[in-house]
Formats: sequence, structure tokens, C-alpha cells
Amino acid sequence: QVRLVESGGGLVQAGGSLRLSCVASGSIFFINSMGWYRQAPGKQRELVASITRGDITTYADSVKGRSTISRDSAKSTVYLQMDSLKPEDTAVYYCNAEVVDDQYWGQGTQVTVSS
Repeated sequence: QVRLVESGGGLVQAGGSLRLSCVASGSIFFINSMGWYRQAPGKQRELVASITRGDITTYADSVKGRSTISRDSAKSTVYLQMDSLKPEDTAVYYCNAEVVDDQYWGQGTQVTVSS
């Protein structure tokens, strides 16, 4: 079992920045990759960014160049730095951890970008 706790969401004006954090606990040794997903009202959950154990990163086209995913292994924490935020970035952001045959989700943190 892996437990994920997100923080860092909030209300920000367009053009602003936020940094989301996700702390993992439990069976973290088995985590192969971690990522951030988001879900806006009426839309499907979508991948924002992910990072593997080997630090290979993937970004959605919609956030590429504006967001950076990173991890601190010593703190078992993954970060998502989001800059130049747009109103369309408004969503609940979920942390995700993938192990060999399962995946885990955090409770989500709301990000609201006002125009």
C-alpha cells in the first residue's frame, strides 16, 4: 500500500505560479513512477506530468514549457511547479503512484486560476 498526500493548491490569478507537493508513504520502494493528473468539471481525468524512478519526465502538451515535475527521493516527495497559469488549468489535481500491478491516488487538491 502507498499513501499519497497532496498540498499546495489554491486560488491564483492568471499568469501566476503554484507549486504542488505530493508526499508518499508506505511501500514506496515499489513505486516505478509518479505523476500528476487533473480533472476539471465535466471532463475526464488527464495526465499533466509524470516522472519515473530514472527521472524520465513526460508532460501533456497543454502544460509543456509552463510546468516542471521533479522529485526528492530523500523526502519521498514529488513536486509540480506550474508557471504562467491559465484559467483552463483550473481543476482538481491528483497525485498518482504506479507500482508493478497497481496504482494509487491522492485525495486531490483544488487549483483555481482566475482571469
